[in-house]
Amino acid sequence: MQGPAPLSDFEPPAPLPRTVPPSRLEIIRTVLRNPLELWGMPSYTWPWIKTRFFGETTLIVNDPGLIRHVLVDNSANYAMAEVRQLVLRPILRDGLLTAEGPVWKRSRKAMAPVFTPRHARGFARQMHEQSETFLTRYETDNPEGIVRDIAVDMTELTYAILSDTLFSGEIASEGGDFADDVDALLHRMGRIDPLDLLRAPKWLPRLTRIGGYRVLNKFRALVRRTMDERRQRMQANRATAPDDFLTLLLELEGPDGLTTEEIEDNILTFIGAGHETTARALAWTFYCVAHCPAVRERMETEIDRVIASGAAPVDWLERMPHVRAAFEEAMRLYPPAPSLNREAVAPDRYEASNGEVVDIEKGTTILVMPWTLHRHELYWDRPRVFDPSRFLPENREKIGRFQYLPFGAGPRVCIGATFALQEAVIALAVLMYRYRFDVTSETKPWPVQKLTTQPSGGLPMRVTARRRPQHAADTLAESDVSVA
Repeated sequence: MQGPAPLSDFEPPAPLPRTVPPSRLEIIRTVLRNPLELWGMPSYTWPWIKTRFFGETTLIVNDPGLIRHVLVDNSANYAMAEVRQLVLRPILRDGLLTAEGPVWKRSRKAMAPVFTPRHARGFARQMHEQSETFLTRYETDNPEGIVRDIAVDMTELTYAILSDTLFSGEIASEGGDFADDVDALLHRMGRIDPLDLLRAPKWLPRLTRIGGYRVLNKFRALVRRTMDERRQRMQANRATAPDDFLTLLLELEGPDGLTTEEIEDNILTFIGAGHETTARALAWTFYCVAHCPAVRERMETEIDRVIASGAAPVDWLERMPHVRAAFEEAMRLYPPAPSLNREAVAPDRYEASNGEVVDIEKGTTILVMPWTLHRHELYWDRPRVFDPSRFLPENREKIGRFQYLPFGAGPRVCIGATFALQEAVIALAVLMYRYRFDVTSETKPWPVQKLTTQPSGGLPMRVTARRRPQHAADTLAESDVSVA
């Protein structure tokens, strides 16, 4: 397969494909430790694999045509997989990621207007302001810079952006370390328990999650206070309440709209998980770029040129193709959602373009796995190498729609995809304009699946001032006028 001229030969860390099938006990241990380490060579070389896990048929799908069939063409036949729901529903209940049927349709319809590409562009100013404000934590007189855990920093930055854009900065808070709370929640609650694999009754306690309920209860209390405070403001004088995501949801509360519980679940979904995917992808981007001088140089040159031109942040997504490409390549290698799980409601059949037929029995678990799909030898040149040139405008048409799924596909495609891409490009541009991010001897991340693809051990990186332009703030402030 002939690919674009490479910008990098860097292979970031990832589990090698297994060469020996795991035993049942080893499956349980690996799923508990890190599901990304479970997959063997066939998962990275075959278009699909039908196998048996714990007495149940599982179809691992990498073929783009079959992926389209499951997620789009016949999506009505594929419900959320039971194991996925056993993990997520205790956290999110009827939030957008876990709701099904009429509840999901009602919530999706209610939120769609906030996340249209046109509306998302209106958030560019807040994304830029929060990124600029975030820079203050990197200020130091030390010419050698400071070492920061970039994984933690990106969690806090994306949370600040989410709070400002969707909740007008009015999320109730008890203080404390938000990034640690998110990590504790996902570590305890965002993993498959052995009892889930064995399909044990839901009432049977999952011991691996017991420690997470304290943090979950803390988040739910925060959401309820946020809702109460906004309701009081709306009742006192609706004209003074922001026209944001939170107000929109509360105005839909009632017998013909969303229930109070559904609103709470959706706010928790966005506070606890809505920013998490972007945060992880940003952290991995900084890590990969630090290993690729040619990539970083092109990004910096592009950022300097666009900012010097006075272009408004709302236009950066289109005017910074190298920055966007680096972020998208990081999402290829470290997809924020490494697996999409479905379950066949009724028997189905798919015929591939080469004539091969896949028969799908009722109850079959379908695993559409961006983790293996994005590293698959049939669909990518040098699949383990970080090379953003794949995603430059002149090469994008070579990437099939169902070959690359950082935001999923079909009716349940991520509602915030445009929001996330714009947020990421603005954040990367602001931070890389002022600073450089380099690895240290302690930077030894290992990708681990906990809902998102997280760097085990964090991402300590050295942050040093690249330059301090005298008129940068004035230039950007003037450019923001065109956003209003």
